[in-house]
Order: sequence, then C-alpha cells, then structure tokens
Amino acid sequence: MYVDNYRKLILKVIGLYIYFYLYVYNYIMRVVLQRVTQATVEIDKVIHSHIDQGILILLGIEETDSLQDADWLTGKIAAMRIFSDAEGKMNLPVQDVNGNFLVVSQFTLHASTKKGNRPSYIKAARPETAIPLYEYFLKQLEVQSGRSVMSGIFGADMQVHLTNDGPVTIIIDSKNKE
Repeated sequence: MYVDNYRKLILKVIGLYIYFYLYVYNYIMRVVLQRVTQATVEIDKVIHSHIDQGILILLGIEETDSLQDADWLTGKIAAMRIFSDAEGKMNLPVQDVNGNFLVVSQFTLHASTKKGNRPSYIKAARPETAIPLYEYFLKQLEVQSGRSVMSGIFGADMQVHLTNDGPVTIIIDSKNKE
C-alpha cells in the first residue's frame, strides 16, 4: 500500500512538472485573424497580394508545431463565423460572404519579452521547419474552406495594408485549442 501511494505521488509530481513546462514554454502555432474589408501585401513597393472582403491571417510557427496543429487551425478558421448576417449578428463564415484569405507569416507573434527590452524570438521556428508548415497551412486552408488563399512571401520584408472591419481581431493557438 505504501508503494502504491508513493507511485501515485511521483506520478502527480511528474504531471505537475509537465504541465508547468508546457505552461511556461507555451509552444504553440499562433494566428491572429482580422476581419477586413480589404488587405494588401506590398513587397519592394510592388503589390504582391490583395483581397477585398475576407480574413487577414498573421501566422506564427514554432519549432515544435506539426501538421496536426495546421490541420486543426485551418479547420477552425475555415468554419469561423465572424461575418454579419442579415440581422447584424456575427454568424457567417467567409464562404457565405464570398470572401477570401490573405496569410502572412509572422515569426514575431512568438516574441518573448521576459528579459530586457529587446524581444527574443527563440521560440519561432527556423525556416527549414517553418516554410514547409507555412506552405502546408496555405494548401490546407484552401482545401478546407474552398476559397482562394493569397499570401505574402515567407521571410520577406512586407508592408501589410488593411482596413479592419468592426474591428474584429481574434487570436487562436493550436495547443490550448482556443
């Protein structure tokens, strides 16, 4: 009996340690959604991508993110009902308003400001991890939504112009599923 209680205590301590580790280090694929009446990505003073009504997605990818994270997020975003219906309630997905998506990679979504005044981007995925996930995210969003998906260029210096509609801005992460 003493051994069983000891084992249970050890398992609780290990469980708390894992929870604490995940809470503190918080490795997640993160998106910021903005409902827009228009959005444009400009690179070197040339318009690269443009959408009218739709959703601008700022996408941050971490080293530990996976295809499952991208699948969950694209499914959630494709079904997100953030456009107004005839009664003015946010009740319609992008498909019902004939909208589109514009996705911009943004490693700065994973900035850590814990120490000092210069953000650290240690959690952000390196390009060899992030680029394939970014491209997979784009394809999955198009498949799951049935809508056009425009994008910026991964790693480019971009100027993003947008008119936020509402404003409606939503942050979603893949680990907390919220």
